[in-house]
Amino acid sequence: MLLDAALLSTGFDDVAVKARDVEKRGYAALWASEVQHDPFLQLLAAGHATERLQVGTAIAVAFARSPMTLAHTAYDLQRYTQGRFVLGLGTQIKAHVQRRFSMPWTAPAARMREFVGALHAIWNAWQQSSPLRFEGEHYRHTLMTPMFSPPAHDWGAPPVYLAAVGPLMTRLAGEVADGLLVHGFTTGRYLRERTLPALEEGLAAAGRSREQVAVTLPGLVVSGRTEEEMAAAAAAVKETIAFYGSTPAYRPVLALHGWEALADELHALSVSRREDKWTAMRDLVDDEVLGTFAVVAEPEGVAAGVRERYTGLVDRFSVYASYPAPLELWDPLAAAFR
Repeated sequence: MLLDAALLSTGFDDVAVKARDVEKRGYAALWASEVQHDPFLQLLAAGHATERLQVGTAIAVAFARSPMTLAHTAYDLQRYTQGRFVLGLGTQIKAHVQRRFSMPWTAPAARMREFVGALHAIWNAWQQSSPLRFEGEHYRHTLMTPMFSPPAHDWGAPPVYLAAVGPLMTRLAGEVADGLLVHGFTTGRYLRERTLPALEEGLAAAGRSREQVAVTLPGLVVSGRTEEEMAAAAAAVKETIAFYGSTPAYRPVLALHGWEALADELHALSVSRREDKWTAMRDLVDDEVLGTFAVVAEPEGVAAGVRERYTGLVDRFSVYASYPAPLELWDPLAAAFR
C-alpha cells in the first residue's frame, strides 16, 4: 500500500513548499482537488518543485470541459513532470454541472465512458501521428492538423483514474480506467461487499486483471496529541460523516450497516430551517458510527489502524482529516509506510 498526501491549501503561495515537504517525508503522491482553485495550476507548481513525487487531480470535473481541452492540459502536464502526472476525473452532480459550469448533463456513466474513450483517441493521434476519428453520441473529434497537434513525447498519455460512488461508475472504472478513486465516505465492509465486487465485474467484462487498476482511498482519520485535540478531531469528522450521510447518493453506505434511520434523520435535518442543524446532525453520529468510518488512534497508532482495516482492499491511501492537522502529525504514519 502506498501512502499519498492531499493538497488542502486554499491558495497558491505555499504549494511548492508543501510539495517539497511531502516529497521529503517519503509520500508517493500529492493530490489536488478542484474546489476553490484550478487543480492543474497547483500541480504545475508542485511538479516544478519536486523530482520524484507523483502529482494528480482528485478530482478534476470532467463534464466542465471538453475532452480536447482536457487532453491538452493533461498531456502537457505529463510531459512537464516527465511521467509523474495522474489525471483523476469525477462527474460532479447535475446541479453543479448545469448551474455552476453551464454544461449539459446526461447519464453520467455513459457520458464518462465516452469521455475517456475520446481522451485516448486524441492522445493516440498525437503519440502515433494517426488520424483522429472519434465519433460518439456526446463527443465528436474528427479534426487534428499538424499545427495543433503536440509532438509525441517519451512519457505518453497519463494514467486516468475515475472517481466512483455507485456501482455503475465503479464497474466503468474496472473497464476503462487505470485507477479507482474511492470516496472518503466509505467503510471497510462497504469496500469488501460493494465497491470491489463492482470493480471486479468491470474488470471481467473488459478481460482485465485487478493489478491493472489502482484503488486509492482518502480515508477518514481521527488523531491528535492531546485529549483536547482528539475530541476536536472526532467532532470534525462526525460533522463530515453527517454531511455526506445526509445526501441520498451516499445512503447505500449507511444502509449496508443497518443505519437507514440515521440517514433519514440526517437528510431531514439537512433540508430543515433549524439554525443549529449542522450541530444537531453531528450529534446524531455516535462513536460506533465514527469508528466504523474512521481510523481513530493517536499518531503512533494510525499506521497499524490503516493497515488492519485496508490491507488487501486499497492500493493507495491518504489521510482525510477534516480538521486542522499539521503534516508533522502524520510523521509516524509516513515513517511506517516509508
